[in-house]
Amino acid sequence: MLQIEAINTYYGDSHILRGVDIELPAATSLGLLGRNGMGKTTLIRTLMGYVRPASGRLLLDGIDVTGSAPEKMARRGIGYVPEGRGIFPNLSVRENLVMSERAGIGGARDWTFERVMATFPRLSERLNFGGQQLSGGEQQMLAIGRALMTNPRLLVLDEATEGLAPLVVAEIWRVIGDIRATGIATLIVDRDWRRVLAHTDRAVVMEKGRIVLASSSAELSAAPDELAGWLGV
Repeated sequence: MLQIEAINTYYGDSHILRGVDIELPAATSLGLLGRNGMGKTTLIRTLMGYVRPASGRLLLDGIDVTGSAPEKMARRGIGYVPEGRGIFPNLSVRENLVMSERAGIGGARDWTFERVMATFPRLSERLNFGGQQLSGGEQQMLAIGRALMTNPRLLVLDEATEGLAPLVVAEIWRVIGDIRATGIATLIVDRDWRRVLAHTDRAVVMEKGRIVLASSSAELSAAPDELAGWLGV
C-alpha cells in the first residue's frame, strides 16, 4: 500500500533523511525504532506532507503522492496521531471528534462516533469538556479517536504513550492492538521497543537518518543484544 523510495529530506543545510526505503503492505503494522534525533518524526512529517523531500518518492497504491499537502494525504486514507496530540483545546470532546468525521476510501464508515465512544468509555463521560480540561491520557485517547473518525486505511502514531501514567499506557496499547485487529495498517513510533515489537509485523531501526536494521518483529524480539547496540538500551 505504501512505498517510501530513496527519500532524502533536509532542514536548511542539515541532511536529515538519507535515502530511506520502506514498504508497508495493506493491513500490516510497522514499528519505527531509533534513539531521539535519528529522523523518525521527520520521516513521518515527510510522509504526511508537512515536509517536502529533496529527492525520492512516496507511493500510495502505486500513485506518486510525493509532496502532497497534509489534507490530501488525509483524504487518501492516512490518519495521523502526532507527537504532542494536537487536539483543539477550545473545542469540546464531542466537537473535536465530530469535526473530523468523514467516510473513508470507498465510502467506508466503520468508525462511527458510537464506536469511538465504545472504544474509549472515559471520553463518553467527558463529551462537554474542553480539550484543555482533559488529562494527558484523555487527550491522547481523543487524538486517537479523532484520527479513527476519518476511517483511515493507515494510522500513523507518533509517540502515542509518551509521558503517560502506566495504567493509561496499558490502555493505549490495548486499543492499538484492537485497531490492528480490524485490518487498519499502522505505523508506530514509540520508545518502548518491546511493546512496539509485540504490536507489529515488521520493524525498522533508524540511525542518523538511515535505515540500519529491518526485519520481522519476531526476529528482532529474539535479538535484544543487537537492538541494544542501535537503540542504546
